[in-house]
Amino acid sequence: MSLNQRLVGLAIGAGLTLSVSLAQAGAREQALQIHSRVAGVPPSEAVLLTMTDHINSGDVAAAVRLAMDNDGFYRATLKTMATPWTNRDFTPFAPLNDYTATVMGLVRDEKDFRQLLYADVLYTGAANLSLPAYSNANNAHYQALEDADVELKDALTERSQSSLTGLPSEATAGVMTSRAGAKAFFYAGTNRAMFRFTLLNHLCRDLEQVHDTTRIPDRIRQDVSRSPGGDSRVFLNNCVGCHAGMDPMAQAFAYYDYEYDMAADPDAEFGAIHYNGTGETDPATGTRVEAKYHINAGTFAPGYITPDDQWDNYWRAGPNAILQWDPSLEGSGAGAKSLGMELAHSGAFASCQVEKVFTKVCLRKPGNSADRALVASATSAFAASGYNLKQVFIDTADYCKGE
Repeated sequence: MSLNQRLVGLAIGAGLTLSVSLAQAGAREQALQIHSRVAGVPPSEAVLLTMTDHINSGDVAAAVRLAMDNDGFYRATLKTMATPWTNRDFTPFAPLNDYTATVMGLVRDEKDFRQLLYADVLYTGAANLSLPAYSNANNAHYQALEDADVELKDALTERSQSSLTGLPSEATAGVMTSRAGAKAFFYAGTNRAMFRFTLLNHLCRDLEQVHDTTRIPDRIRQDVSRSPGGDSRVFLNNCVGCHAGMDPMAQAFAYYDYEYDMAADPDAEFGAIHYNGTGETDPATGTRVEAKYHINAGTFAPGYITPDDQWDNYWRAGPNAILQWDPSLEGSGAGAKSLGMELAHSGAFASCQVEKVFTKVCLRKPGNSADRALVASATSAFAASGYNLKQVFIDTADYCKGE
């Protein structure tokens, strides 16, 4: 037998041994894997022994909760899971900010995670820490919190967003109206980015996946050409599929903008969210609607002119009914808060959170019938728990503990 053949044989043997060891993983190995995947770091010997005892007694949930007590669950796992939701590049390496901190806080406090898109809430550093004050104009508070030698799980404090940002409580919509959310998705453009990225990050659907050319196109704005390149078929078979549903819902953000000094601050690092409250008008529109909603009006002058922030969900009918919209809600409203509730109370929001946690804990996307069955059962358990995201970590870690 040649050397190469012997090396191949050894590699195959090692692979079989590894497969057998994983298949026969005992409670201690399972505990080690749970902690490493949930907290991002190995456990201390004392914690490992306790987790092993819990698994041996059939109480896997208690073992996972021990892993979630480690600050690595917040500083590593939750941060790297949530940070890509806060920027257009989907990078997990962005600094801690009010969006990410609020995700951490809602998970830590076992709140109804659907509030992420509509509650009057932000999490900041605790008052006893020596940190710069929360500011609408910069991220210094959260940068200092991340740099501080403190455990994030103990350093976060729940605050009302309206008391921090000056937005009226009825204009707050969880992370959508956080400073980080505004900086990323109300920046320039037409505010359609806020809708598209919220759909992508929290319902696990991009616009191509909700494309529906059967909806009435009566709310598509003036800036969308009805004959791109001189061919109206492109609009009817492509553009209308996204805009007919998106534009009526993105109207919820009509009074919001992210304002900054373009000359002195080209990267928009020191801007702030802006909201036209009652009695305020935009000089370009003559109403509370921000000027960005009327840009490029000459592209198709007969198109829809946004008069207010009234939104309607045309996707409740047609193929996108599969997103499981909450029948107890009306499917229409005014402003970002009610739209956030419409999105967060959908079945797609719940299953999306489970899929994201599954990928984080199992280190792969759900891919087979057993995985899909787990996602379905964990989604039901998520709802039954009052949308406590820790329950999803427990169910997915239990499922993947022997892999």
